[in-house]
Amino acid sequence: MVTTPVRPNLRGGTPSTARAASTAASASKRSVPAALRALKPAPRPGAGRDGRSGAAGKRTGATARPGSQTAARTKGNSSLRRFFREFWPRVEGSNRPSNGSSYYLILGATLALTCVGLMMVLSSSAVEVISQGKDPYNLFLRESAFGAFGVVLMFVLSRTSIRRLKKLAWPALLLAIVLLAMVIFTPLGESVGGNRNWLRIGGFSAQPSEAAKLALALWMAAVLARKGTLILQWKHAIIPVVPAAAVVIGLVLLGHDLGTSVILMGIVAAGLYFGGARARLFIPAGVFGVLAAVVLALTSSNRTSRISGWMGNCDDGNDLCLQARNGLYALASGGWWGVGLGQSRQKWNWIPEAHNDFIFAIIGEELGLLGTLVVVLLYGILAVAIFRVIVRHRDPFIRIVCGCIMAWIIGQAFVNIAMVTGLLPVIGVPLPLISNGGSALTLVLAAVGVVLSFARSRPESEKIPS
Repeated sequence: MVTTPVRPNLRGGTPSTARAASTAASASKRSVPAALRALKPAPRPGAGRDGRSGAAGKRTGATARPGSQTAARTKGNSSLRRFFREFWPRVEGSNRPSNGSSYYLILGATLALTCVGLMMVLSSSAVEVISQGKDPYNLFLRESAFGAFGVVLMFVLSRTSIRRLKKLAWPALLLAIVLLAMVIFTPLGESVGGNRNWLRIGGFSAQPSEAAKLALALWMAAVLARKGTLILQWKHAIIPVVPAAAVVIGLVLLGHDLGTSVILMGIVAAGLYFGGARARLFIPAGVFGVLAAVVLALTSSNRTSRISGWMGNCDDGNDLCLQARNGLYALASGGWWGVGLGQSRQKWNWIPEAHNDFIFAIIGEELGLLGTLVVVLLYGILAVAIFRVIVRHRDPFIRIVCGCIMAWIIGQAFVNIAMVTGLLPVIGVPLPLISNGGSALTLVLAAVGVVLSFARSRPESEKIPS
């Protein structure tokens, strides 16, 4: 038997023991830097990456990774751009399926404005009613009754189908024209404040011009929706909408109510716009409307005096600026937080119609700038929610009706607030859902009910095919 000789290890031992010794030596060498690092003292608080303190350490840390700040800045800019890019689709609600949020936004803003209106009607009218020797809760209880009836009517109309609303269009317009004619040409018409726009039957009185706004919106939508693409032709856009609207507006103007006529013109313009009429049609129509308003204002001594007072001619002894000036005094005295609910001084017969056209001034005095901003915010929420309904639906009938109602409520609120703040002359336009007025409150709530019926329905693009 032959055995292989083992080569002797000069360092002593066998090759396996030599390899084990080499591994242990290398491990001990690697452990030396780790031990040294463990013995190195920790940096002082506030020191930089190199151990230096103060600004030097911060500069070293800042310059150690120059790309980190650039990446963070780029990420922030992209997030900001994404926010603005997604902001308008979020407002429209067009970037996600319908979840009913528009319905609750419209309902919540409407009920909130109605509650604010009832509260301020009580606060602004109690003093004047007491001075007349009447019950201080008289106007408040009457307005509350109309508000309750309007809320019931709103919920009834919110459950009404689109087919039934289309059937109501023609009868509603014809009824509105008949009622307006009765105001002008029969003894049932009544003049209040120089305007013959009230219809009194027994102990009940109402404003048919408020009903005409809703009737005109429904009728225009029914007519323009059937025209389809024919509305792109100017003759189909004008006939029969403009002649019928001219009849309604003419009857209102015969009662010397320029403010309501301006709102009706805005409703007609909104109906044509959302119906798809060409933009060049609005230029001559706008010029004609402005010229007509100027002529109507100059041919009436009452309107001329109001415009003269608005332009600063307040020293003729006729108290042309009494209402507007005291309204500004009320807003100024309210300051940021107001003088307190019920503590207004200008409502003590200093502001005529404090519970009606100039109720916004009392809001500013008692609740301050914060209260007025809350009211404006509620109108803004209502406008955005109605606009979301318009964007979601493709049915032209829905788009036109919602557009007309939005122009009616928001446009009238804008005119009233501009009138109280001195941006426009006093033309006698109440603040929707807030000013005193039973028929106005009931009809605005009914119009909101019509919009709610569309907000409840599923948009055509989201309907599941059967």
